[in-house]
Amino acid sequence: MHRIENTDWPSLYSISATHNVAAITWDYIQQDIRDGILPTENQPPKALKLQWALSTEQIEKKYVRQRGVIAKLVKLFVSHNIKMMILKGYGLSLNYPAPNHRPCSDVDIWLFEERQMPDGTIKRCSAQQSADRLLQEHLNIVIDDTKHHHTVFYVDGVMVENHYDFLNIHAHLSNRKIEQRLQQLTNQPLEQVEVDGQTVYLPSPDFNALFLLRHSAAHFAAERIVIRHLLDWRYFVEKYAQQIDWKALGEIAAQTNMHRFLNCLNAICIDRLSLPSSCVPQFERNPQLEERVWNEILRPEFSEPTPKNAGYLKSWSFMFRRWWANRWKHQIVYNESLAKTFVVQVWSHLLKPKSLKLK
Repeated sequence: MHRIENTDWPSLYSISATHNVAAITWDYIQQDIRDGILPTENQPPKALKLQWALSTEQIEKKYVRQRGVIAKLVKLFVSHNIKMMILKGYGLSLNYPAPNHRPCSDVDIWLFEERQMPDGTIKRCSAQQSADRLLQEHLNIVIDDTKHHHTVFYVDGVMVENHYDFLNIHAHLSNRKIEQRLQQLTNQPLEQVEVDGQTVYLPSPDFNALFLLRHSAAHFAAERIVIRHLLDWRYFVEKYAQQIDWKALGEIAAQTNMHRFLNCLNAICIDRLSLPSSCVPQFERNPQLEERVWNEILRPEFSEPTPKNAGYLKSWSFMFRRWWANRWKHQIVYNESLAKTFVVQVWSHLLKPKSLKLK
């Protein structure tokens, strides 16, 4: 964080909220106040400090609610020999200095059963359908199955995405190759953590490296990513740098045309977010592309606001304009041509018609 005497505090608060780092920024401000670096006359106005503190408290309360929902789900599933792996969100928060200050919009889970194979090895298989039935039978939960690659439901007001696979293989053909690799990586040793007395599993470092890379790249190409996505990568890499198979990650990134995005991700985290350069292997730098990616994260080139409650025609028009404006991002994320991608994505939306209309 840059320490500037004449900070535009309202703008900083707005930007930090937009990028999902309001609570993290507030931590830095408080630390500067405690250290005497930020004297009273240069601090945010009292009303804004109160607003910032209340916003942070709301993030903390939501975090507690999500922990409770995670524990509640595990307690149900473990009684039926189903185990739960957390994707993104809560699991990544554990890499942060203050885990409860990383906002999580929902809870992403992959439910699995362990089966012994003829050769004596253990294979993990998706238990998504069985789990959804259990939720309907025991908790009377309504399941939304209108999305690709996961169902959606709510528990105690918290949204949960129950994945049967990890990527939308209908949206991009190259996702199938990465999905196949991710499925293989689910059989690597998993990390175990305790959530309110219940055992929850986290993906292996190799799984998370590939999954986070693709997830960030896909969001970047389709719409945008925010600074919190960068921090997810920064803190994950710092913690697991020695356990990641960088050679394998680099190979699949090159095969799927994500290598330049991966390089930009590492460069930005090193240059802007103090990731130690020793955490990643040497990589090719492209200052011009790195600057464009960074500027795109801060101020997207396509800045037209998403229409609310739009009809199909207005939704299609908006989505096409955004897709066309973002085609330069497509070229550093996917290895399919724009024409092929357009056809595949139209078909993907037709498979799930509700996705054709913006809410």
